[in-house]
Order: sequence, then C-alpha cells, then structure tokens
Amino acid sequence: MSNTGPEGSVPPAASGGAGGRLRRPGGGAGEEGEGPLVGRVAALLGAPRVIAFGLLAVALGLYYGFHTSLPNTSTWGDVAFLSFVLIPAVLALVYLGLPLRAARELELIAVAIAFAVLAVILHEAGLNALSDFAKLGAMAFAAFWFLNFFEALSWVVLVACIVPWVDAYSVWRGPTNDIVHNHHQVFSTLSFAFPVPGENAAANLGLPDLLFFSLFLAAAARFGLRVFVTWVLLVASFGATIATAVAWDKPGLPALPLLSVGFLLANADLLWARLRRRPCE
Repeated sequence: MSNTGPEGSVPPAASGGAGGRLRRPGGGAGEEGEGPLVGRVAALLGAPRVIAFGLLAVALGLYYGFHTSLPNTSTWGDVAFLSFVLIPAVLALVYLGLPLRAARELELIAVAIAFAVLAVILHEAGLNALSDFAKLGAMAFAAFWFLNFFEALSWVVLVACIVPWVDAYSVWRGPTNDIVHNHHQVFSTLSFAFPVPGENAAANLGLPDLLFFSLFLAAAARFGLRVFVTWVLLVASFGATIATAVAWDKPGLPALPLLSVGFLLANADLLWARLRRRPCE
C-alpha cells in the first residue's frame, strides 16, 4: 500500500532437485554457521558491499536529517525525486544486504525480531526516521527467513499472482482503507516514510509492501533469476504507484499489484521456461 553491486555477486540457489531448501554456503551441517556473527556478515557481504552500504547509509542519514532545509519543489518534482532518487536509494540497502539471506534460519528470524523491537523503542523515543529504517530491516530479514519455506519457484509465482488481489481488496474495501482514512497515526506507525525535500511531508509505503519487495528480490537471487533487473522493476513499481496516486488524487493505492507485475515481468521468459520444464521444481 502506497501513500502519497553487481548481480553476479548474489549467489543463486544450489541445484539439487525438487523440494530441497537452499543449501547454505560453507559446506555441511557441521561447518555451517561457524565463527563470529560479525565476521560471517562481512564474509557474506564482501568489502565492496560493506563500503557501499556504509556510504549509502551516511548519505541517507544526511538527507533524512536535513531534508526540510532543501529547496521545495513542485508536486511532480517531489514525485520524480521520490521515484528516481530516494526510493531507489533506500531500497538499495536491501539489494546490498541481499547475500545475508544465506544466514541460518534462526539467525534471520532473530535479527528480524531484534529490528522490530528496535523499531518500537525508537518510535516511542520519537526517533521516527531511525524507527523506519529498523522497520525496513525487520521486513527484509523476515522475508529472507520466510523464503526458506518456499521449496519451489512456482510457490513464489503463485504468491505474486495472489497478493495483488488481497492488497487491492484491503486498500479499497478492507482494513487498510479504514486505517488510511480514519486512523492515520496507525498507518504512519505501520509504514515507511519517504520525506520530500523542503517540507514536512512524506509518501509512505506499508510494511507488507517492503516485506514482499524483499521476498521477491530474495527469490530472484535464490532461484537464479535476474536479480538486478528485478530490483529495478520492483523499485520502479513503487514510483509508478505513487505517481498514479498523485495523478488520480487518491490518498493511497495498493502497491502490491504493480510490485508483483514487476517481479513477473523482469523474469517472464525464465519463469515460463522453468515452470514448463519442471512444474513442481
């Protein structure tokens, strides 16, 4: 719900037949997960990603801290800035952190819970921007963890075909509609804010949007699809949804329909060939 590294460095799933979960890098069960957690994180990401992540985090911190001091632009100028600069920059953090999906399942869910708790603490302290980034971390790691239960690519495709309808109903007729129109504070708490330059206004994406963004991106990596192209089209889908909401003068539109289309479009030929060859992969 929206309100107004090189691709090759991400390892795909190891082959091994139908029904097998992702085999973690590093050998068998006895070798998996050895060594300090921080060291394993650095090893999974690699120096270029760690450096890029750090530089991007600093740049985003400066923008979020001083965006009201920047020149104010027109409404469509704001839409363009969000679509082509801020949203890609924020979601590049997930792209750079994508190799962390190879961590153990227990570690993934533990980190997701830790980020969720941190988000609540920061929100209660009035540090809403930091809280939003903690929410992003929680959704990303929750998606990485959840993907371990998808034993076939067809499951991801099925999700991409179902969630747009659920999201559309929720936004237009269901609980999301009520929250957006009657409980704005609740929506703000359960969303990520992308502030526009020069004013105290923001466009928001709901937490489920971030969850499925991370899920589709991680699925592209796990199943050997086009990771970078998928990231580009997923990010573009959010910009298109925000632009449509502004053009139609709507307080909010469902973001998952275009997000799902982005995932399917980025990998259409690969999905068709893979599902025809191995329907149950």
